[in-house]
Amino acid sequence: MPLSHARLWNAIDGLARREGISASALARRAGLDPTSLNPSKRFGPGDPPRPRWPSTESLTRILHATGLSLGEFAALARDAPERRSTAPMLGLAQAGEEGFFDDAGLPAGDGWEQTELPRPRDSLLSLRVTGDSMAPAYREGDRLIVDREASDVRRGDRVVVRTIGGETLAKQVAGLTARAVTLASINPAYEPRVVARGEIVWMGRILWVSQ
Repeated sequence: MPLSHARLWNAIDGLARREGISASALARRAGLDPTSLNPSKRFGPGDPPRPRWPSTESLTRILHATGLSLGEFAALARDAPERRSTAPMLGLAQAGEEGFFDDAGLPAGDGWEQTELPRPRDSLLSLRVTGDSMAPAYREGDRLIVDREASDVRRGDRVVVRTIGGETLAKQVAGLTARAVTLASINPAYEPRVVARGEIVWMGRILWVSQ
């Protein structure tokens, strides 16, 4: 079985859990930057985000720090599930209290509820917002991650619609019928718009926004 990007990083996470520490603590133990194993460092810029792989030196240090052989790590990686990337979710009150972050500024301890992050795939693309029709949710310059092959778009979803006329619209679905989609703006200054199904090239759900 090929050693995929997801399995390799999941194996590192699994090794940290086996040691009873966080990924950032594992990085410190291995003499690495505390944020080097952070989920945010596992993908680089690009549309879709470009996977980043741990360096050979980083892996060597991790194995030396944990006493694991390369063969044992490879076995751990083969057994690691292809999980989606997640980030720990802290309540607003928790985020304002002491004791929830380690000295690297990362969430401390285990048991946090997880927020699923978009997993890189060919159907994802990134778009930059122009205009103010979706303000204050999406402002001029915000970057959206969109799954243009989402097959289960429902009323209330925020979507990007590409029309045969060349328009790319970021809206909220206000109505769905077999013949048309009603697209609403959050900004009350803009009236809802009804777009015939035949005019839509694709309609993708908005998964993430970078503000």
